[in-house]
Amino acid sequence: MLDQARLLELLRAGESSRVEFKQSPSDRQQIRHTICALANDLEGSGQPGVIFFGVDDQGRVIGLEQNDRTARDLLAIRNEGKILPRPSLQTQWLQVEGKAVLALVVLPNDDPPVRCDGRVWVRTGTTVQQATPEEEARLAERRRGADLPWDHRPCSQATLHDLDLLFFQQSYLPSAVAPQLLDQNARSPEQQLLSLRLLHQGVPTHGAILVLGKDPLQFVPGAYIQFLRIHGTALGDPVADNKRIAGPLPDQVRRIEEVLEAHITSALRLSPDSQEERLADYPLVALQQYVRNALIHRNYESSHAPVRIYWYDDRVEIENPGDCTAK
Repeated sequence: MLDQARLLELLRAGESSRVEFKQSPSDRQQIRHTICALANDLEGSGQPGVIFFGVDDQGRVIGLEQNDRTARDLLAIRNEGKILPRPSLQTQWLQVEGKAVLALVVLPNDDPPVRCDGRVWVRTGTTVQQATPEEEARLAERRRGADLPWDHRPCSQATLHDLDLLFFQQSYLPSAVAPQLLDQNARSPEQQLLSLRLLHQGVPTHGAILVLGKDPLQFVPGAYIQFLRIHGTALGDPVADNKRIAGPLPDQVRRIEEVLEAHITSALRLSPDSQEERLADYPLVALQQYVRNALIHRNYESSHAPVRIYWYDDRVEIENPGDCTAK
């Protein structure tokens, strides 16, 4: 946290690539863009950025009404889900010329580029603007492979030819990037993959292989689901159905949910008002959530075991490599 002396020093120095003045916190969208830009730290200074509220564009202190609610509302921006990865924010009230000024401190993100509503914003000089493809590439390349989560690290043996780029452009991109932005830019697939952390130094990441790979098992041996429908209550009882579901994660999710739905049975009963009701033995939505969590949060890095779904007569067991089992 910057101390008061350092904050006052930054305030007196005027607007810069790390400092923004705003008269009030009323324009929330502009504040989000500025937070996003400061978190991206395009210059790579490694230093926090600060938005001072209660100061006009010329640096004159206007002041705000000092109350906890204003600070809480600004801190709540980090949890809205509009800025991803989530920014690290801190607030501090200052007394300047007998008036209250609120400092919102934005720490640089360790995993850029940071996006607001699917767009990358950067600060050049005293201006906040949408990042160019070259600036996005600079931010993406700043991350060092060894410091990244496993799914963001490069899959060393993979190339762009191992990815389903048609699926990426037709299905993945529209769900990950603002539609208006897609209409405006003419980036190459490589630039788009890099911007979304699916490419690192020209190599597909493990995450890209799992989601977009033509054959993920070639690179991640445990990337499949083993499904057993067992007639009985023990693993040694007769197997009624046995499936091995592989492929990119979206295909796995679709196919296993079709299997789950096919195995759900329902009983007919009469309600108190003599209406017929069908009651499923398991709610499909609950099973879907368990399976999706198992696939997304499992440990792919250190285990070659698959996600196992064992459906017994009296229970369903979902085993997730990484010490997470649901029953």
